[in-house]
Amino acid sequence: MCAACVACAPAGAQSVVFDGDAIREPLSAAPGDPVRGKAVLVQREKGHCILCHALPEGDVRFAGNIGPPLAGVGARLSPAQIRGRIADPTRHAPDTVMPAYYRTTDLRRVAPAFRERTVLSAQDVEDAVAYLSRLR
Repeated sequence: MCAACVACAPAGAQSVVFDGDAIREPLSAAPGDPVRGKAVLVQREKGHCILCHALPEGDVRFAGNIGPPLAGVGARLSPAQIRGRIADPTRHAPDTVMPAYYRTTDLRRVAPAFRERTVLSAQDVEDAVAYLSRLR
């Protein structure tokens, strides 16, 4: 692991308030951007969600089928529920294999350099929520 990778990793998560499996308040002050959000989902260096999920986009190739397809997720879930599932999917499905992208506690097998750091930044989460909310 290079020092630059550690330096680029997001800082620790701010405290969030869950309402069931949802996080009602945005994690960042800036609104989410759906274009950046799509990049979060497809980039290996970010969420790499397409490893497990299919997107309804013709330009996204080699999507996985371990998780449910994301087509129509914005019609099935509220932005708060999407935010909660990205931040900590175990709140919805305790046995899920999906990683918690915005949690730093109670994790296993985390390299020492990445402990106390989130996978995604607060803005990355909000960008992903903005993109996924548009998938109706």
